[in-house]
Amino acid sequence: MTSAHLLPAAAHRRVELRRMRWWDIPGVILLEHAAFPEDAWSVGMFWSELAEAATRYYLVAEQYEPGNEGESRLIGYAGLLAGIGEAEVLTIAVDPRQERRGLGAILLTELMREAARRDCDDVVLEVRVDNDRAQRLYRRFGFEEVGFRKGYYQPMNIDALVMRSSGVIERFGSKGAAGERIEVDSVKSVDWVKE
Repeated sequence: MTSAHLLPAAAHRRVELRRMRWWDIPGVILLEHAAFPEDAWSVGMFWSELAEAATRYYLVAEQYEPGNEGESRLIGYAGLLAGIGEAEVLTIAVDPRQERRGLGAILLTELMREAARRDCDDVVLEVRVDNDRAQRLYRRFGFEEVGFRKGYYQPMNIDALVMRSSGVIERFGSKGAAGERIEVDSVKSVDWVKE
């Protein structure tokens, strides 16, 4: 494995981002059900997403505890679909025990950088109308409400806001700002924003 960026770890915990692989699916499914108990994706959906490697970009975040560097715990993941000129954030999930510490912002930053690397100047997403915290995060990244999907989240029949962020290449794609891409066999160490 090649190390991409090394930052000091807060409270001696190391968090690494790397590309999602098929062997991550069991842990991802556990986290998916913890984060989205009512409308979790299936194992088959994740397999299908990973099979579309040309247009998809999925990351996992693993935490290593002090004194137990050989063992990691999956604490987050995120996925992006990149098309011609436009990308879509498909999913972002953070272990509920790790929320409000900045990991969602770190994952979203990596997705936005990847969209810029793929020449996607616009990024869209859907978010539950009742998920205020996620909406605040997306607004910090320049997302604005552009539409509404009635009953989008099933089986609860919850509506979705459609949000768009434009000018992604300028904001996330300049040399130096985009950083190194997390390749299939590379790792990026990150620091917690908050403890």
